[in-house]
Amino acid sequence: MAAQHKYSVLLPTYNERENLPLMVWLLDKTFTENQLNYEIVIVEDNSPDGTLQVARDLQQIYGKDQIVILPREGKLGLGSAYRDGLKHATGDFVFLMDADLSHHTDAASTLMQPKFIPEFIKKQAEENCDIVTGTRYVSGGGVYGWDLRRKLTSRVANYLATVLLNPSVTDLTGSFRLYKRDVIENIMSAIQGLGYVFQMEILVRARQRQYSIAEVPITFVDRIYGESKLGAGEIVAYLKGLLNLFFTT
Repeated sequence: MAAQHKYSVLLPTYNERENLPLMVWLLDKTFTENQLNYEIVIVEDNSPDGTLQVARDLQQIYGKDQIVILPREGKLGLGSAYRDGLKHATGDFVFLMDADLSHHTDAASTLMQPKFIPEFIKKQAEENCDIVTGTRYVSGGGVYGWDLRRKLTSRVANYLATVLLNPSVTDLTGSFRLYKRDVIENIMSAIQGLGYVFQMEILVRARQRQYSIAEVPITFVDRIYGESKLGAGEIVAYLKGLLNLFFTT
């Protein structure tokens, strides 16, 4: 049944030259071994480290049917990257995930284990839900490689979002999800946030529209190469976005 579908993976990138080749290899391995039709849509925000050229090299290796590249003029926000990527996607299911390998590492192993994508697809097929979202905050989930400060920041951010927005999910700030294509297109039409608040807003808007959401426990492992994009500016934008959602939803 799942083999009849096509899965589009949207990967926003900025300075991911070192991570992207392994990320693409892991995705190709996962979909190929599970006999799934797929494409990877790389939304490249004019990285100064040469990520775009790496993406083009990967397209030469895997082919244009598997690797779609969308170059942009600069950093325009995570939400806008997903919105633009969706316009170029052709799958009837859409994965949103990070390009830095955080969603592909098995914390119980020293190896890269692309284990969660098949679990998301299985959960969606079992429940015929509209959205499957990964959660770090239930049994079987977790966060590895973060210092205490970042763990506390993540926990507080998720707690505030849960209290203020009552989303009926345990991990509102996560970024690893699977959507039916028509569902995410419908929700996108109402999204206002362009930055990290996008991940939070999209589930709130989904609940407003009474879409069904299922959760899968995931382990989130800190990036191996490069630096986190989360800084003070993103935290301030998150708080502003959270308050905006509270007063408008």
